[in-house]
Amino acid sequence: MQVDLANHVALVTGAARGIGQAIADSFAANGARVIYADIDLPAAQSAAVHPNASALHLDVADAGSVERGMAQVVGEYGRLDILVNNAGINTLKHRVTIDEFPLEEWERILKVDLNGVFLMSRAAAGVMSAQRSGRIINIASVAGLVPLRLQSPFVAAKAGVVNLTRSMALELGPRGVLVNAIAPGSILTDGTRQLFYGENGSFKASVQQLLDHIPLARPGTPEEIACAALFLAAPINTYTNGHILTVDGGWTAGYMRDF
Repeated sequence: MQVDLANHVALVTGAARGIGQAIADSFAANGARVIYADIDLPAAQSAAVHPNASALHLDVADAGSVERGMAQVVGEYGRLDILVNNAGINTLKHRVTIDEFPLEEWERILKVDLNGVFLMSRAAAGVMSAQRSGRIINIASVAGLVPLRLQSPFVAAKAGVVNLTRSMALELGPRGVLVNAIAPGSILTDGTRQLFYGENGSFKASVQQLLDHIPLARPGTPEEIACAALFLAAPINTYTNGHILTVDGGWTAGYMRDF
């Protein structure tokens, strides 16, 4: 997919790998100056190989880190046109019902997956409002639309991201800032390989059951999520605001079984 992002400055969080890296790569390939932001700076530096790319250490769960990072970006580039709130975590160890879920793990996940989106968006909103232009793209999840079992904090955080997206669209749209989200389904990243698709995946035995509920019968790729992000970031796309773009191979369209 080709989009003209020349003279646009984009900041992508969690860009050292997976979906974040694929989005950052696609923006850079389409002419944007892209900041690959990640808590793992060496990995972000390794990922930011495009001539238009740079790396930034950023902890989205830390308000001070967010403010310093935003100040550095604006100081260096003078503006911010696109923010992609991609950084997020889940739990691999604690797949248990809510009465057994550790409080500290709940707080850890919410701090990154929901608070991080708030902190980054709050910082970007001031810059973009002053410009009277900008795009904020939040990476939510189908789990924020259709709850899944045994991962209550992730579900709660992503549901929060969905309605935070809509709320920000109402608030920032009049200032020329469009706010949308992408809700990926099962995507072939390092995390899903650990859970499902790897040889030693924790839930390898459940892979076929998972795929049976996806009409396309396969997991998606990070590049397919990047394509959706390019659509939302495209300068020609000027009237999409407050939308949750589901990219899940049809997983949430309905039941893939006969009754």
